[in-house]
Amino acid sequence: MVSRSRTILTASALVASAALLAGCSTGPAEPTGNPDEPTTLTFVGYGGAGQDAMIAAWQDPYTAEHPNVTFVNTSPPDISQVQAQVQAGAVQWDVVAVAAFAAQQNCGTLFEEIDLSGVDQTDLVPGSVGDCFMTGFYNATPLAYRTDAFPDPSKAPKTVADFFDVEKFPGQRGVLTNLQNGLLEYGLLGDGVAGDKLYPLDVDRSLAKWDTIRDHTTFAPNVGALQQAVASNQVDMFFLSDSRIVPTMNDRTDITVVWDTTVVTQSAFAVPLGSAHKDVAADFLSTLGGKQQVTSITEALGTAPVNTAAPLNLSENAAKLQVFNPKVNTGETVIQDLDWYASNFNDVQAQVTNWLAG
Repeated sequence: MVSRSRTILTASALVASAALLAGCSTGPAEPTGNPDEPTTLTFVGYGGAGQDAMIAAWQDPYTAEHPNVTFVNTSPPDISQVQAQVQAGAVQWDVVAVAAFAAQQNCGTLFEEIDLSGVDQTDLVPGSVGDCFMTGFYNATPLAYRTDAFPDPSKAPKTVADFFDVEKFPGQRGVLTNLQNGLLEYGLLGDGVAGDKLYPLDVDRSLAKWDTIRDHTTFAPNVGALQQAVASNQVDMFFLSDSRIVPTMNDRTDITVVWDTTVVTQSAFAVPLGSAHKDVAADFLSTLGGKQQVTSITEALGTAPVNTAAPLNLSENAAKLQVFNPKVNTGETVIQDLDWYASNFNDVQAQVTNWLAG
């Protein structure tokens, strides 16, 4: 194990964050088209293997059903860009990956209210369908490490607190700066706060804990950047989304997942306010909870399924990341508090952005 100097990966998503949830005065464009008319939807995901899986699991079945609908794929999603497009009255994106709490807070100001009343929610995880979003899957961001960095299990990290102990467990850390991946929760968990006592989050305390290992941590702006850091041996232990751990394992990187306390969030998708294809985009989103779609995305990524009745035939690696399976996850699970984030995200994101720049 080699101790490395502090690394901060930067991206446009970390600038202009303080105002990214401000209200917008521009009204929506008149929706045009329907799934049976020629329509091109611009889909914005996180790129890489994760977005490839979304194309195969969601877009391909939809275009098979609606041959007149095509997709243009781009990445990464950035809520500040959504805001800029909406304020300029020049919305170019139609479906955007977004934290459910951000879609909820900005419902009607940055994101369209969409009609998902036709979605059968019988077998969906409660809360998966919102006024302005549809949940595609649930993401766990567990603690994990490259097995070659800690080859002796008896001397390997076993708790979130171990992640913050650089003397006992030397090496470079990696974490995502995206709040929906548990940055603040893990700081508090590492400082001894119980999982059922996290909310309301003590942001100052969490950032103070991260300060203790700041020089040993790579702060990655998105999952793709951290996934690459893991694959290229730039970090030894990390908090990375299940949907990126599985394909990294599939690419023959040996990773050990630590099931201590794991933060889970809703990975949602929304339609920017003013999309000219609002109705088609909403119709597409209404299919994400279908059994075929849920089976495909779960088997590909190892994420937690939004539809509990979807049949699963998981690969060996995907099965290792099933956070809602008690035979796999022997620790504790914390699902992020949607209401707390919807009420506090703007101020908290600005505080974290300033801290990262400090």
